[in-house]
Amino acid sequence: MNVALIQRRTLALLCGTQVIGGMGVAIGLSVGALLAARMAGTGLSGVAQSAAVVGGALMAVPATRVMSVWGRRAGLALAYLVGGLGSVLIVVAAATGWVPLLFVGMMLFGSGTTANLQARYAAVDLAVPERRARDLSLVVWATTVGAVAAPNFASLADDATSGFGLPVLSGPFAFSAVAFALAAVILLVFLRPDPLLTARQLSEVTAVPRRSFRPALRAIAGLPAARLGMAAAAVGHVVMVGVMSMTPVHLGTFHSDADVLRVVGIVLSLHIAGMYALSPVVGLLTDRLGRRQVILGGVGVLLVACALAGTAGHSTVRLSVGLFLVGLGWSCTMVAGSTLLSESVPDEVRPAAQGLSDMVMGLAGASAGALAGFLVELSGYATLNLLAAIATVPLVALALRPTVLVKGT
Repeated sequence: MNVALIQRRTLALLCGTQVIGGMGVAIGLSVGALLAARMAGTGLSGVAQSAAVVGGALMAVPATRVMSVWGRRAGLALAYLVGGLGSVLIVVAAATGWVPLLFVGMMLFGSGTTANLQARYAAVDLAVPERRARDLSLVVWATTVGAVAAPNFASLADDATSGFGLPVLSGPFAFSAVAFALAAVILLVFLRPDPLLTARQLSEVTAVPRRSFRPALRAIAGLPAARLGMAAAAVGHVVMVGVMSMTPVHLGTFHSDADVLRVVGIVLSLHIAGMYALSPVVGLLTDRLGRRQVILGGVGVLLVACALAGTAGHSTVRLSVGLFLVGLGWSCTMVAGSTLLSESVPDEVRPAAQGLSDMVMGLAGASAGALAGFLVELSGYATLNLLAAIATVPLVALALRPTVLVKGT
């Protein structure tokens, strides 16, 4: 069995489906709040985005249970298909004006994000130890294409579907349904042999618990390196979501209505570039310098980012640099933390541990996004950044504990 060849084919396929799936996620999310505001009012527009985040986090549980038994191909395809179903329900909700169906659809739509996130773990299954972080980071990087390009096609998708009688702002979700279905079909047909099942065959793993979340939780709790990996991904996500979610609101306080959308687009594009564009470099550093060192470096970048954003005042340039660094710090904690978690837990519970980590990360990010609005309203954007910086302290303490023996350090 030529494992190197299988790994190259797996990486190429995952990168391709990440572009397709990433476009499906981004083009829908770019208009989700607008559609919710039109149907349910501005006050509930943010709930639609939160529903997608929570739905994506919860979908990690059934997706990884399927992976534990039938492999990555089945689990990733399931997540994409559920996301496609959610897209269809959103289109139906827009056509009928049924608001509860819109929020159900948004929760299921979040499953597309689950597939995009879980795909990075499939890149690690057959990777050699010295290339694990780089292979994982390549799949993360592939998301850049869809995440950056798709929102620019939202209006085209809406125009193209208007001839079929679809309501305004529902066209992008019709496109998302097609993109998710295409990604699922490609994975089901071409992701052979399955990387997870092949890795188990090579390591001679035979006993795989069907209800594997409890053993996975015990494994993570008992392994300092696994705890650090899980904490790194979650804390980085908390800081990123908390600061990013309120940046458009902050920009709106000192930009006119005519300029704010353009400025927000530029600032968030730089933020997304920080998250994904440099991930191959982050992966290379993670393999060469070590997992713990890159996690600590990522925390350092997040602290600088919060300092810049929190003290930016009305300086859009300073705020843009801060948001770029928030994305870069997130990339460091995500890539290094995900790699560390994956290689620290036993093979038989690895998919469940990865799913558990993504669920914790997603719910933590959703909570941060929900609380951020109240913090900004009570005490301002600078206070939000200060508290985001303070949130990294437990992660630093965990990473510096001498009992944390980290591979590659």
